[in-house]
Amino acid sequence: MANYVTGFCRNKVIQVDLNGTFHCAKVVGAHFKERGTGSFVITASMSGHIANFPQEQTSYNVAKAGCIHLARSLANEWRDFARVNSISPGYIDTGLSDFVDEKTQKLWKSMIPMGRDGMAKELKGAYMYLASDASTYTTGADLVIDGGYTCR
Repeated sequence: MANYVTGFCRNKVIQVDLNGTFHCAKVVGAHFKERGTGSFVITASMSGHIANFPQEQTSYNVAKAGCIHLARSLANEWRDFARVNSISPGYIDTGLSDFVDEKTQKLWKSMIPMGRDGMAKELKGAYMYLASDASTYTTGADLVIDGGYTCR
């Protein structure tokens, strides 16, 4: 629970996931403004849309919700020279969750309508679309790629 997470851990998650994204945007935005064009794609998470279960990860959820809103806000601020969007992956089989016990991982999969974790390669098309000229009329959007998890 949020009450039991140490201030250091809570701040570290927010520093890396939200503030790190903000600092990257600041540098990239200046470059885009100078060039007069650009497309910035932020990696958020389905966890920015939900309160995960059974794991309690308030700091992560808050940071990723912040990333989604950062993308929307920057899309408005940078409207004259760049597009900004975010992608919110669900559970993706990258190995980052291998430390989670098998029982919890089975529970997660049971909550995904497609019945499985996503594969990293399944995100590639979304990133390519948002970074390319195929999406020149797309800004401020968040693309959720989660096998249907958030529709339940």
